[in-house]
Amino acid sequence: MKNNGSIATLFFVIIAMLGYALAFTVNSDLSSPESTTIIIVFLILAGLAAWSTKVASQWNRAIVLRLGKYHSLRGPGLFFIIPIIDNIPYWIDIRVISTSFKAEKTLTKDTVPVDVDAVLFWKVIDPKKASIDVADYYSAISWASQTALRDVIGKTMLADMLEGRDKMSALLQIIIDERTEPWGINVISVEVKDVLIPEGLEAAMSMQAQAERERQARVILGDSERQIANMFNEAAKSYENNPTAFHLRAMNMLYEGLKTNSTIVIVPSTAVESMGLGGINGTLGLVKGIQKEKEA
Repeated sequence: MKNNGSIATLFFVIIAMLGYALAFTVNSDLSSPESTTIIIVFLILAGLAAWSTKVASQWNRAIVLRLGKYHSLRGPGLFFIIPIIDNIPYWIDIRVISTSFKAEKTLTKDTVPVDVDAVLFWKVIDPKKASIDVADYYSAISWASQTALRDVIGKTMLADMLEGRDKMSALLQIIIDERTEPWGINVISVEVKDVLIPEGLEAAMSMQAQAERERQARVILGDSERQIANMFNEAAKSYENNPTAFHLRAMNMLYEGLKTNSTIVIVPSTAVESMGLGGINGTLGLVKGIQKEKEA
């Protein structure tokens, strides 16, 4: 720890300077036995003070063992330990930590191999348990996350996994938190970043989605045709007993069509006769009238 080194050096220098000052006060000759003894004693005290002086950052906690047994949790700030008797084997970071983990070629419930990447956000809430109850909590939480991810993938259908990442993340958080709680670790959240499937299956799913869209388009088109047929049926009932209105409507349709596009060709047929448009001469007269109207 850089802070520990600078503070310990400061204490060493201060105590050593006090020793030299006291030795000079006792005897101005620093080479005398009395002065030498005082200087040596103060140098030893300075070394012990520097050894016992520790500083923990705001986000760190120190695990202090006394003669091999857990004694106390120190920090943040300045604190002291007993040299030789006390020992600090672990400095625990209590900030939120992010850990990436993944599962490769893991089979889903419907036997589809997938690669899943996720991120775990966690923090140490009990430094004593994290240092004493588990040898390496960083490695332990990484392995616990990977095994939990594989378990969840094996119990989930591919479609549910692709559509419900939030549910999968929430389930992972619950499982990992239950496993790591005895270690003094709290899982804040789990985020599933990506789900990769084989290229062949991805192409098949794309074709399936395209076919489904085409089916929906055909269904919509058929429903539109049905609605149009119903509307024509209602319109036919309106003109059924009113031939004059039907004739006027036919004339209007022909007039609007010819007015928009004069290149329309009308062939004499039973359809023309049934619409009440008259013979070919009447129709040609109507066309000529429209052309004159446009020229004017």
